[in-house]
Amino acid sequence: MSSSELAHMMGTTASQVRQDFNCFGGFGQQGIGYKVDVLRAEIGKLLFGDGERLPTILIGAGHLGSAVSSFISRDTNGYRLIGVFDINPDLYDKEMCGVRILPLHDLESFCAQHHPEVAVLCVPRQSAIDLAGNLVSYGIKGVWNFSHYDLSVEYPELTVENVHLGDSLMSLGYRLRNKE
Repeated sequence: MSSSELAHMMGTTASQVRQDFNCFGGFGQQGIGYKVDVLRAEIGKLLFGDGERLPTILIGAGHLGSAVSSFISRDTNGYRLIGVFDINPDLYDKEMCGVRILPLHDLESFCAQHHPEVAVLCVPRQSAIDLAGNLVSYGIKGVWNFSHYDLSVEYPELTVENVHLGDSLMSLGYRLRNKE
């Protein structure tokens, strides 16, 4: 497959495709293009490493947490949900995607025993602020953060993906209303 074919499919330029792939070492040959099976394998390694799924915990078992846990639990995305935590006693001992919901006060001992690498925060802003330092001290290396608080500001050693659902929705509305 050529870079121009890929560019057409992705809505970009062939030059941009080549530049992007070169950031990761390049996968094709000039004048020949890319072998699809090799390209898939290399991109898979970049996204999922050696196939080992990252041990992941989710904090906040409400509606958003439930939806996100379903996504995390799919085998194809590189994550393995090993713990779910919440402050609501009515949820304790119920299951979310086959994982028992535990009280938040069990988080430290759970992390010491199971060594999760990723935490998914589906909690209000203040809860994320309160939890952030603890997560770092418990050995969490990455956070998928759905709160309205940017963790990366205070914790530069933590790899964080801040998700702003409200901002995204506002951007969609703006783009729809301001098309040329």
